[in-house]
Amino acid sequence: MVERNASAIKVVSRKSLCFFFTTTTLLFIMSWLFVLRSTRSDSTQDAISQLISTTFDNSGSESSSQSQNSESSFNNRAILVNTKTQTHDIPKCNTDTTTSNDNNNSNNSSIIIINNNKVVLKVFMYDLPSEFHFGLLDWKGDEKRKIVWPDMKTNVPHYPGGLNLQHSIEYWLTLDILASEFPETYPNNARTVIRVKNSSDADVIFVPFFSSLTYNRYSKTGPHERRSRNKVLQEKLVRYLMSQEEWKRSGGRDHLILAHHPNSMLDARMKLWPATFILSDFGRYPPNIANVEKDVIAPYKHVVGSYVDDQSTFDSRKTLLYFQGAIYRKDGGYARQELFYLLKDEKDVHFSFGSVQKGGVRKSTDGMRSSKFCLNIAGDTPSSNRLFDAIASHCVPVIISDQIELPYEDVLDYSEFCIFVRTRDALKKKFLIDFMRSIGKDEWTRMWNRLKEVEKFFEFQFPSKEGDAVQMIWQAVARKVPFIKLKTNRSRRFFRSVYGNKDKGHKSIPAPANFW
Repeated sequence: MVERNASAIKVVSRKSLCFFFTTTTLLFIMSWLFVLRSTRSDSTQDAISQLISTTFDNSGSESSSQSQNSESSFNNRAILVNTKTQTHDIPKCNTDTTTSNDNNNSNNSSIIIINNNKVVLKVFMYDLPSEFHFGLLDWKGDEKRKIVWPDMKTNVPHYPGGLNLQHSIEYWLTLDILASEFPETYPNNARTVIRVKNSSDADVIFVPFFSSLTYNRYSKTGPHERRSRNKVLQEKLVRYLMSQEEWKRSGGRDHLILAHHPNSMLDARMKLWPATFILSDFGRYPPNIANVEKDVIAPYKHVVGSYVDDQSTFDSRKTLLYFQGAIYRKDGGYARQELFYLLKDEKDVHFSFGSVQKGGVRKSTDGMRSSKFCLNIAGDTPSSNRLFDAIASHCVPVIISDQIELPYEDVLDYSEFCIFVRTRDALKKKFLIDFMRSIGKDEWTRMWNRLKEVEKFFEFQFPSKEGDAVQMIWQAVARKVPFIKLKTNRSRRFFRSVYGNKDKGHKSIPAPANFW
């Protein structure tokens, strides 16, 4: 009798332990499922099936399920990816995604698709008075009749030549926005940007201030002026933007401001820094004011002419290494004078002072077209127009600028047509010249051919064409839109607790304490 009772107790104990283990396992699975649901957008059924297969299948099926989970997690990130095989065709923003919620979220997409899979950026542009843009080119608007823009069909103002051209990006982008209202302007409707009238429909808010032209023409104080026109316009711009509902709504985070000349917007940048800047480099900006994560790097407009029907060869370009420009520079430009003393006596090197005056552009054009390699050395700032002159001349650029940032480098591999040399290596005796002479005909020819393929990405023109500099810049801006929306949405987290139910927006955003 005692033995039977003991046996029964053992059976009950085993069942209790089994029930306890099963209950504990189910509770663990449910808690894990709760965590997954809070951090992922997968449906409950998918999560349960994956969880069950992971828990109870053998090790082979477990690793397979983990692989599927990893892929799903990656695909649910809000990023623009190019899932197609990379080619040497025009880089494009591929807006195809692999999430299961694409159809539900299509109305909230930051970009729209038109025929031929073109990426179209929706832009709202302020109707600033003409004194901020085409009035600087002596175009007269009519404020009383609220005419602040020239007629794109009959009266496109001319931009001044010379060195003014290299920072003329503000002119070309503004023209492209205005012309986007006339689809017939673009062959095959090859627009990359479209102007919208309602700012709530826009991906970005464009500020049409010709800041580089203002600096070039009006940075000096006139004989009867207390402040330069450049400073006055910047102050007016800041007051205007701070009063706009669009700026208050986002704190300026979704605004696009052009400051391509390194010295442009010197006074306003401290107050407008939350916006996305379009710059030539970050040489004169603290990293908390401008950086590669937030802002867009755009090319200079080359000053030398494009090399049409280039039939030159490795052997026909007699000069090995070419540089013509200012040799003695301040800040980080010490490398130029050091390289001058290292290379000036080399027989197949042209290294001399030059400027745009007295036929300088013509001399540079001839020199670059007859050279195999063209030096692009850091000067007062990390970048210069010389790089883009070299590309237009099909002269393989040799970049000696450790802090340089390059346009569209997220979609364009510059190592295919440029040579990069660290400054400390270039300044070693005989290092640079020996390195250049070690590059043979086949390697140079490959880079030369690639230069001819990519040169269209750096051409500014009106109307813009598919894959030119204007459309490439707009695509670069489009790739920033998810990050802009993330910043804007995050900034609204505590509005209700700080201001109550009344949304007062952002009146202003103070600059970081360590701005200077």
